[in-house]
Amino acid sequence: MQAELKTERENAVIHLTGRFDFSSHSEFKQCYEAALIEPMVRRISVDLESVEYLDSAALGMLLLLKERATARALPVALVNCNGLVKELLDVANFGVVFEMQ
Repeated sequence: MQAELKTERENAVIHLTGRFDFSSHSEFKQCYEAALIEPMVRRISVDLESVEYLDSAALGMLLLLKERATARALPVALVNCNGLVKELLDVANFGVVFEMQ
């Protein structure tokens, strides 16, 4: 997987590409930690449009991001959720925890 952080005004967007699984842990963590320390950021979005697969480890990483962001009073949104990725997020009931677009 590739993870790229882009800050657009007050919104930090983490763009993910490929398979989002345990092997992606350090790259994903590096992106969200950079977003969390940026003082201008007021919202974090995780763009899942180019994710072709995610597993339970990826779900755990998203929950960890949510926990860390909540500690800073930052909302987290999962955006561009499509196909199998959206189905898995729906089954895991992530719509209750995250804003999903």
